[in-house]
Amino acid sequence: MDDTLLALLRSVDTPTVCNAIEVAQGKRGFDRFTRGTVQCSAPQEGAIVGYARTAQISAVAPPTEAPEVIRARRMDYYRHMASGPRPALAVIEDLDGADAVGAFWGEINTTVHKGFGLSGALTNGVMRDLGDLPEGFPVIAGSVGPSHAFVHVRSIAAPVNLFGMTVADGDLVHADRHGALVIPPEVIPALTTAIGKLLDTEKIVLNAARAEGFDFDAFEVAWTAFEKART
Repeated sequence: MDDTLLALLRSVDTPTVCNAIEVAQGKRGFDRFTRGTVQCSAPQEGAIVGYARTAQISAVAPPTEAPEVIRARRMDYYRHMASGPRPALAVIEDLDGADAVGAFWGEINTTVHKGFGLSGALTNGVMRDLGDLPEGFPVIAGSVGPSHAFVHVRSIAAPVNLFGMTVADGDLVHADRHGALVIPPEVIPALTTAIGKLLDTEKIVLNAARAEGFDFDAFEVAWTAFEKART
């Protein structure tokens, strides 16, 4: 992914990328996106784009492994987050699922990850310290809560599942307040053109609908042109 495409992806929202992937694929049916509602710590900051650095955590109950094992794994986790290709984002599955109570993402952890050069975090788990999180590091989470509970790292770099979407370590992810998606590698060369085509075709309807005197007849003309342009 070159700098021009990265800047473009950061400038558009995740629904736009979702549609553009279908334009690049020439068909509907792309399904590597999240399901359900997410919480976003900084919706005004726009999209997070980067290669996934994955891990799994749990917090409902204390870890059953020896403390030295837990400490060593946590250090391995941070080593993993500090390495790898950039741009990157942390993609963390909370194994507690709907029962998640431990906020892994607060002021300290977000600041550490930002210092490592990551662009943000995506998790089905919990975040906290809203208002104190660093600028330039959005967190997209499943919920907001006050406690870290017994949060501990369970695995590093394994495939994870968040909101019905599977993500492998190294996958290219686009995420914002709408949710997230994995960009298929095969569409990357065509994505700039696809986004441009999508935005141009949408203007056919949007410009007509915003024009003075818009009515059904004008809509019919615009929609016919819109459908022709997107086929």
